[in-house]
Amino acid sequence: MKTFKKPLIFTLVLLPFIIAGIYLSVMYSISSANSSVLDEAIKQLGSKQIVIIISMIQPILLAVISAFFGYIISEKVGLMRSFKLSVKALIITLILSLIGGIIFSLDAWIFAKWIPEVAESYKSAGEVDALSLLTAVLYGGLIEELMMRLFLMSLLVFLAHKIFFKKEATVPIGAIIGANVISALLFAAGHLPSTAATFGTLTPLIVFRCFLMNGTFGLVFGYLYRKYGIQYAIIAHMLFHIVARTVWVIAL
Repeated sequence: MKTFKKPLIFTLVLLPFIIAGIYLSVMYSISSANSSVLDEAIKQLGSKQIVIIISMIQPILLAVISAFFGYIISEKVGLMRSFKLSVKALIITLILSLIGGIIFSLDAWIFAKWIPEVAESYKSAGEVDALSLLTAVLYGGLIEELMMRLFLMSLLVFLAHKIFFKKEATVPIGAIIGANVISALLFAAGHLPSTAATFGTLTPLIVFRCFLMNGTFGLVFGYLYRKYGIQYAIIAHMLFHIVARTVWVIAL
């Protein structure tokens, strides 16, 4: 029972934020969805509230499973760190977040010049959209990090250790870096459906942009996770979105 005490407490502490993040994500999806699709879903299920609740169940379960088992696996492979904030780690995280957020914001001026669909998506970027920002910060910053770094990256490290390095007492750093690369690529690939929905198409340049931006930043989050702890990956992911959107509001 003691084995499960810490991951259970960890999951329960995060549960309200997980639910809030999933709720915001569902509400944002509904606000962006085709009205005929939403009307059909309401017609089948009876009300908008039921559509929202049903839409939340699966992602909440996935996030909870990722938090609970991710904690356990992370401890097993030596990636779990103390949750006490380190000044040094926090400063490094803030610097990387500021630089990364600014670089991320440059998408509005770089890829927007080459891809008409990207340029179109930034026409309202200078406006403050609280729902979009909160969704990006809470869903992206917390839930995506629980799934992609705490659970998936830790699982890849665990499997690499068991399959390729079972004679080693500890997991080689190369295996951890490899797991970071793979999880970052999968993190980028996971954005392809939403990218296709946003732009209505997936051209080679749009796919390259998706992997370049999300994959690169995924590597940064993975680095912070393995070096300092999952809390720093979460903080950095949240700040990336906040910094980028602040730049857009000011400059666009």
